[in-house]
Amino acid sequence: MPEPANASPPVGTSGDAPTGGVGRRRLLRRAGAVVAAAGAGAAAGSLLGAHAGREEGATSKQPTFLLVHGANSNAYAFAPLIAALTLEGHRALAVDLPGHGVQANFPPSYQAPQDPAAFATAPSPVLSGTTLEDNVRHVVGVVRRVARQGPVILVGHSMGGATITRVGNQVPDAIARLVYLSAFCCVRIRTILDCFLVPEGRTTLLPTIASVGDPERTGVLRNNWRSADPDFVAKAKAAFAAEYSDAAFRNALNTFEPDESASLIRDDARGHPATWGRIPRSYLRFTLDRSIPLALQNRMIKEADAATPGNRFDVHSLPAPHLGPADPAPLATVLAGLA
Repeated sequence: MPEPANASPPVGTSGDAPTGGVGRRRLLRRAGAVVAAAGAGAAAGSLLGAHAGREEGATSKQPTFLLVHGANSNAYAFAPLIAALTLEGHRALAVDLPGHGVQANFPPSYQAPQDPAAFATAPSPVLSGTTLEDNVRHVVGVVRRVARQGPVILVGHSMGGATITRVGNQVPDAIARLVYLSAFCCVRIRTILDCFLVPEGRTTLLPTIASVGDPERTGVLRNNWRSADPDFVAKAKAAFAAEYSDAAFRNALNTFEPDESASLIRDDARGHPATWGRIPRSYLRFTLDRSIPLALQNRMIKEADAATPGNRFDVHSLPAPHLGPADPAPLATVLAGLA
């Protein structure tokens, strides 16, 4: 779906990202985990009564948290958060982005006994060629349907932040609040990949996680999350959830999907101040995140606030790693307070 004709251009250009430090090509080849998101949930909503074009009576209806996952994840990963929100009396719905969930690609070579050589070259027919715009189009459709039932609070985790930002560009009047859970919020920085090239992003541990295959050939970023290599598992745990017990991390790891579109981290992810920038928004910082470092989270918040000084982030903090708190109750409590 094309972006609205009246949308203002994003602030800044990709030139804000320096070329030193972690190289762009190295990051691309090692980025099967660059924005993996599992375990923690994200939600988003639309308070139609706060915007033009609202449905009559919508303000009296209960809001719905619409959960948008990041890379290598799916709606199932939000089950604990949805349960916690439901127990607090809230409505919540998680979506599977294109090529995820029931559409996910699990090649036979990924199953036990694994065939590493075949797995490295296996095609990914659904995800190969999938763009950020494909994700946005899908979520826009869900937002519009949910908005008929009442306000929508749209929350994105990790790379899900890029999706909800672009959704905000297209349907700002259908969203009551955007919520970023340690998620990408690009305004000056053009792409997710560029986020790791600025000084605040260079401490990420994601490039330490070995990927599989060549994304230029397969069209996807691929990781073997079922690897029995203890070094691989240790590096993944350090990047995603160092504070989890080994058992809790294995549970989270088993919700990961092996493939993510290679296009997504290179697509323009910036928000437009005239559309996205007028939606109320909250950022939940995960202060122990070693995938999207706290310094990078703070930079994205600062740049967004500078672009829309009249509509600044409402910022909250949780002492959690990238996957969010192992117990979803504290996260659900913060989200419930935004409803």
